[in-house]
Amino acid sequence: MSLPDLADIQPDVLREQPLERIERDGVEYVVLGTAHVSRASVEAVEALLAREPFDAVAVELCPSRAQAMRDPDALRQTDLFQVIRQGKVGMVAASLVLSSFQQRLAAQYGIQPGAEMKAAMDGAERRGLPVWLVDREVGTTLRRAWRSVGFWQRFGLLGGLLASVFEREAVEEAEIEKLKQGDLLESAFSEFANGSQPLYRSLIAERDAYMAARLREDAARTTTVAKRRVLVVIGAGHLKGLVEHLHTQQDDPAATTAELAQDPPKARWPKWVALGLVLLVFGAIALAFHRNTALGAQALRDWVLFTGGFAVLGGLIAGAHPLSLLAAFVAAPIKPFRPGIPSGGISAMAEAWVRKPRVADFERLRDDVSHWSGWWKNRVARTLLNFLLVSLGTIVGEYSAGIHILKSLF
Repeated sequence: MSLPDLADIQPDVLREQPLERIERDGVEYVVLGTAHVSRASVEAVEALLAREPFDAVAVELCPSRAQAMRDPDALRQTDLFQVIRQGKVGMVAASLVLSSFQQRLAAQYGIQPGAEMKAAMDGAERRGLPVWLVDREVGTTLRRAWRSVGFWQRFGLLGGLLASVFEREAVEEAEIEKLKQGDLLESAFSEFANGSQPLYRSLIAERDAYMAARLREDAARTTTVAKRRVLVVIGAGHLKGLVEHLHTQQDDPAATTAELAQDPPKARWPKWVALGLVLLVFGAIALAFHRNTALGAQALRDWVLFTGGFAVLGGLIAGAHPLSLLAAFVAAPIKPFRPGIPSGGISAMAEAWVRKPRVADFERLRDDVSHWSGWWKNRVARTLLNFLLVSLGTIVGEYSAGIHILKSLF
């Protein structure tokens, strides 16, 4: 974007914009609350940079989101095998779903969500000002949000995400108004965030505290003796919380950011439940062999058919290659004896090997996932879908096999 001439700036550009000025520790923070889908917010950012001198510009972005915004082609560098091996498929898929939400907004309103953040970064770089990325990594935020809610609410979140993939209607005006006053992540999970204090805390409140601490950290690293001025560009939904934290926060900022950047520990009970189920099923199979060899063989066969069959069903829904389906059928029954990469990971690796993603698949990834059918047309998205559905099918197969085998014995 080109720099606006001062004579061309309308006098009321900033009049309706939420703007706060806070002084702390020798730094004046000029905090602009923006709407992520508003041209007025872009104009307000440009007007502030043109009218007032600043020593730095801080934006509500983490490094990965800033990189994606600056370099949309960065997805080409994604190592799909590493994503699968490192267990990041869920986070990547969730990020793509959020990206599809953004693409729908962009298509409907003719402006990319977060355009005001890009305008702030571009304006700072043209003036030779440092850019501070003060938001928490989006992956950490999603993981903390996921682990903050209970088992049944997670199903609601998954259902909401899946529904957004298949949604073809335009985003309703009410949702746009919420987004103009709130936060992109909160809007994507609005139905759940509004009624869940843990979700609100993970998506909004924690990030308010994190960003305030990061601002204090970055300001402390600056060695300028004179009074410093920092333009802070954040979503309007964070304005009140961030300003309050800048006024009241007294803890060491490095300790605060370190604490809020940690992944919460995983709940242990799902693993114990899964282990208990497997022990119960194999105890039942052993009992079947003890009673009758033929009965034991039948129980073992049922285990293989149920786990492998449901895993293959997941792969079929994902449109997997026959070799990927074979990998799923072989990997699913031996999952309890093979820690590490789940059956969905093995099937997805086979899919990525047989149907190697092309450069064009990475180039079109964000656009393709904005429509539900694109998840099957794009080889990258289909590989991720294969991982998730085969893994889900394996879990369903384990429970189904356990119930069937126990019924056959008692």
